[in-house]
Amino acid sequence: MDFASLAKELRKDILVMLNKAGAGHPGGSLSEIDMLSVLYFGGILNVNPKKPSDPDRDRFILSKGHASPGMYAVLARKGYFPSKELDGFRKINRLLQGHTDTKVPGVEMSAGSLGMGLSFGNGVAYAGKLDKKSYKVWVMVGDGECQEGMVWEAAENTTFHKLDNIVVIVDKNGIQNDDYVAVTSNIEPLTERWRSFGFKIMEIDGHDFNEIVPAFEKAKKEKGPWCIIAKTVKGKGVSFMENNPKWHGAAPNDEELKKALEELR
Repeated sequence: MDFASLAKELRKDILVMLNKAGAGHPGGSLSEIDMLSVLYFGGILNVNPKKPSDPDRDRFILSKGHASPGMYAVLARKGYFPSKELDGFRKINRLLQGHTDTKVPGVEMSAGSLGMGLSFGNGVAYAGKLDKKSYKVWVMVGDGECQEGMVWEAAENTTFHKLDNIVVIVDKNGIQNDDYVAVTSNIEPLTERWRSFGFKIMEIDGHDFNEIVPAFEKAKKEKGPWCIIAKTVKGKGVSFMENNPKWHGAAPNDEELKKALEELR
C-alpha cells in the first residue's frame, strides 16, 4: 500500500470539502490523516463497510470530533457511503455534519464537547469483555483535548477495569482552538502522565509511515491498554497551514484552495 499517495489524495478531499462548505477544521484533519490511512487501509482495523454494524468489528472513535473531515474522507474512500456526500459537508439536511455523527455509516460516536471519547470507548471495550468479543477499541484524542479532566478520569477507569482491548492515539500537533497548547495550559509531561495511569506507551512520528505501521501492528497484536503518542504537525501538507493556529477552524477560500492543491500534486 502506497500510504503517502493515499494520504495526499485524502488531504485534497479534505480541503475541497471544507472549501465547498465554507467552514470546518482543516488543521487537525490534516494532522490525523496519515494515521487514519494506516488504520483503515493498512489491515489494522477489522471493519467491513458492507457490514458497518457487525458486532465483531473493531471500533474507531474520533474523540476530537471536529476533525470530522479527515474521517469522512477516509470513510467515503473506504466505501461506507458515496463520495458525492462529501460535497454536502455541513449543509442542512445532508448526511455529513461538522462533528462526527452516528447517522453516518462507520461513525461509532456522535461527538461535540471534547473529552468524552475515552469514556465512551471504555464502555464499548467493557461490553466486548462481557460479550466475550475479541474486537479492539481505538480512540483518537487531541493533545489540547487532554486538558479535559474527563480524559484522566477515563484513563483511570481503563486500567481499573483492566481494559486491555483499548488503544489510545494522541494526535499531538501542539495547537488547539485559538493558540498553542503549551500557551493555553501546558499538559507536559504527557508521556509520563499516560504511563502513570498504567498505559503501555509508544511514541512515534505521526507522519512517518515507517513508524506508524509497526506501532499500530504492535498495538493490534498485543494486549494493552496502549497509548500511542504521535507527534504531528497541525495542517500537515499545506505550507501556509502548518503550525498556524489560524487554521484550526477556518476553511480555505478559492485562492487558498488552489494554492494548497498545487502543493499536493
